[in-house]
Amino acid sequence: MPEGATGQGGLKADLVQPFLLESSGIRGRLLRLENVCDRILARHDYPEPVARLLAEMLALCGGLASLIKYDGVFTLQASGDGPLRMLVVDVTSEGEMRGYAGFDQARIEQLIAGLDAPPTVPQLFGKGHLAFTVDHQGSHSDRYQGIVALTGDTLADCLQHYFMQSEQLQSGIVLAAGRRGPHWLSAALVLQRLPEEAIHAIEDEDDWRRAMVLQASVREDELLDDSLGFSDLLFRLFHEEGVRVFEPRALTDGCRCSRQKLENVLKSMPRGEIEDLKTDGAVEVTCQFCTQVYRFDDDDLARIYGD
Repeated sequence: MPEGATGQGGLKADLVQPFLLESSGIRGRLLRLENVCDRILARHDYPEPVARLLAEMLALCGGLASLIKYDGVFTLQASGDGPLRMLVVDVTSEGEMRGYAGFDQARIEQLIAGLDAPPTVPQLFGKGHLAFTVDHQGSHSDRYQGIVALTGDTLADCLQHYFMQSEQLQSGIVLAAGRRGPHWLSAALVLQRLPEEAIHAIEDEDDWRRAMVLQASVREDELLDDSLGFSDLLFRLFHEEGVRVFEPRALTDGCRCSRQKLENVLKSMPRGEIEDLKTDGAVEVTCQFCTQVYRFDDDDLARIYGD
């Protein structure tokens, strides 16, 4: 049984549940992140709106990644010239997730102080873009990337715009993020209309409109409620459409940084530049994602540079 499953059809934390609406051939993903989301956010002291948006991005990335086949890394990155400079989340084909936000603390505080409601994506990012990247690894290594302007007040709006502009796929996305006590959790419900050449073609526009209405009826508290099994929630939403569920996929918190990777980076830099980076006789490098600190003293540097 996948990690996070409770049995008896009640799936809980850190899982993405693929499903199909049999009456129309619309495919979907229902995802909830508890341990993964909380651990990633707990490593950084993010302001509330930044933490919430990163939590949503984690759920969104996990859901979208499960819609495609790849062997490598799926990355979703938003960047702009506003107080929130960057959000980046990636997930490997094995289900290991990580995420990071880069922001200007003073500008974030100034923005929040001048608002009566939570800030929108344009207010946080300013002028920016959204990038969707798939790095395939193995014997057939290659990269696919799509970029689109950040258009819409929410991440869901931006991604739906991306799919329509870049992939010509109609998508419906609902995201939720919040706290249970001090702990962060997030969730996503994603529907996607398959292209006409797919096995299950949609011939009636009413099917898609009805699915969008049903999806919109889901409440944020339902998406985040770990006492509500995925099967129960999907049945409540789509029982008239006929819901077929498939094997769920477990997601985990995992960073890909390593001492060896950093040694390779240092080796590619001029030795003089490295010397200038020393503090107390050593170079220290901190991973932006997991905050792991790697220290390289003179003996380490001599070995790296072959002195």
